[in-house]
Amino acid sequence: MTTTDRAPAAVERAAELRAALHEHDYRYYVLDDPAISDTEYDHLFRELQTLEAEHPDLVTPDSPTQRVGAPPLERFGTGDHLQPMLSLENAFDEAEMAEFDRRVRERLETEGPVAYCAEPKLDGLAVSLLYEGGMFRRGLTRGDGTTGEDVTPNLRTIDGLPLRLRGEAPPARLEVRGEVYMTQAGFAALNERQAAAGQRIFANPRNAAAGSLRQLDSSITAARPLLLCCYAVGVVDGSDLPATQHEVLAWLQALGLPVSPERRVVTGLAEVHGAYRDLAARRAELGYEIDGVVYKVDDLRAQRELGYVARAPRWAIAWKFPAEEQTTVLRNVEFQVGRTGAITPVAKLEPVTVGGAQVSNATLHNMDEVVRKDIHIGDTVVIRRAGDVIPEVVRVLPEKRPADAAMPQMPADCPVCGSAIIRPEGQVAHRCTGGLFCGAQRREAIKHFASRRALDIDGLGEKIIDQLVDTGLVAHVDQLFSLRAEEFARLERLAQKSANNLVNALAAAKRTTLPRFIYALGIREVGEATARALAAHFGSLERIMAASEEELCAVPDIGPVVARSIRTFFDQPHNREVIDALIRQGVTWEESEPGASDRQPLAGCTYVLTGTFSGVTREQASAALQALGAKVTGSVSRRTTAVIAGETPGSKVDKARELGVAVLGEAELEELLRS
Repeated sequence: MTTTDRAPAAVERAAELRAALHEHDYRYYVLDDPAISDTEYDHLFRELQTLEAEHPDLVTPDSPTQRVGAPPLERFGTGDHLQPMLSLENAFDEAEMAEFDRRVRERLETEGPVAYCAEPKLDGLAVSLLYEGGMFRRGLTRGDGTTGEDVTPNLRTIDGLPLRLRGEAPPARLEVRGEVYMTQAGFAALNERQAAAGQRIFANPRNAAAGSLRQLDSSITAARPLLLCCYAVGVVDGSDLPATQHEVLAWLQALGLPVSPERRVVTGLAEVHGAYRDLAARRAELGYEIDGVVYKVDDLRAQRELGYVARAPRWAIAWKFPAEEQTTVLRNVEFQVGRTGAITPVAKLEPVTVGGAQVSNATLHNMDEVVRKDIHIGDTVVIRRAGDVIPEVVRVLPEKRPADAAMPQMPADCPVCGSAIIRPEGQVAHRCTGGLFCGAQRREAIKHFASRRALDIDGLGEKIIDQLVDTGLVAHVDQLFSLRAEEFARLERLAQKSANNLVNALAAAKRTTLPRFIYALGIREVGEATARALAAHFGSLERIMAASEEELCAVPDIGPVVARSIRTFFDQPHNREVIDALIRQGVTWEESEPGASDRQPLAGCTYVLTGTFSGVTREQASAALQALGAKVTGSVSRRTTAVIAGETPGSKVDKARELGVAVLGEAELEELLRS
């Protein structure tokens, strides 16, 4: 008997949830008209996840939960487009656009105005999508126009791409052309995360979209803010296409595929010019990069009559916008400290108007970029700006470099707090080491300190922390514990009862454990497992703070990079001052003799928890195992000691049995912890 035979209600509910989530995805990504809040959507999504975890055979290929990363590829495969993906001819001014229109009218033997479908030319990566029986089967990059790279697992992670087409009778086979792109806000957020992690900075949204789609590990693609816009049909079987290009786009939208909301039909050169001027004027407001307007003869029969020349259609053209670049002089370089401590060099420029806005600052990303582009103070530089993306220095003009030009140097100390600046081994970004003290990092430091796995200060959420910092009530984490209820009550939307609860939660949080306290300090490279290992090995905070890099490397799983990060953190007087202030505020924990890790009975064991436990929560069970020296992970491998399964376990039990890994029940977990 299958799971679905035993649970008909689950089968019905899973189908309802899939249908509802598909509908909400369509309204959000295609119609831009959401019917529910993000929170309500998340509740539906989690309910479906839970059902599928309890009944694995309910999972369908088109389930919204299946937008996950597949196992990493060693390399991309290739595939042939059903119909070649051609390039477009370009026009760069009114005369070239008029010449294109003249050729179209001449070949169609008409003197009247021609109707064109106009769409923004997105600056992204072209892809070809294949649907069979309404299901998404394959996705290719453009490649050479005939053969492209198979990026199907990566495309499946894009929320706006439907895994199943809408409608009662979708085409038997449909090849769709589209553009994968990234909004400017998404691009800026991605680069901020890249810089904070010491990883490569992307030059522009197109570069970021292309790099994200061509990841061999699709879980990386899934974490990137990619969007899809469809603009054409390659091959269709089992359905008749509408008569015009703009009707084709409406038909694709009805099938659930996202198309441009800016599409329009224009007739004659005057309206062609009007559409170009309108999109050029609104370019910065769109929220994504476009580099021109694409015009296609709207009548599909006329398109077939016009045909192709070489590798481009005679019935389409891209009228490109002028580049949003200007030259100016770089007067100085200043260094900004990000919320995670990353130090970013910023060019101070002779003010210049770029893309309709005056620019006096531009990002230089990091010192590697400064060296790579050979940037000197006093250089004449080319500045690029696109929409709301932070302007950047594209290149220098070395022939205009003055004799006294000098390359900027990273300062030794943080310009905000005076702590030492370091560049962690193997990373791009330089960082301030005053994490607990630095004013630029205080917001993130407090959020981490109060988080559930750190000191777990109940009720102290992000919005309250923002208010505490913005009003100047809290500059460093130790000041949280001196706040009174009446000070909390003065914050926006915080009633007296909530204020009292916060004071009580802070009082309760003072009694913690050494591993939690170490983790709460936010030392770079020190996660929960490392914090536990440090506490078990040294037994006290004083011994950890006094340990040399060699002594730190003696702790299991701590290498030279982590040891150096720990040593650097405790070497900063400002960080020590905040720790001392926390202890004076009454934050306490139990300490032990050094070498406790050597006496942990489950040291070297690895467990995986799955299902629901009646006596304890999974988090409590995990903490209990870790306290005995065990590792608790989320995935099963041949190195797993055992999988501990509660009620309604997921597929991890099956995986364990396949690999010959022991499976224990809740009674055996209790016995393990007792013994």
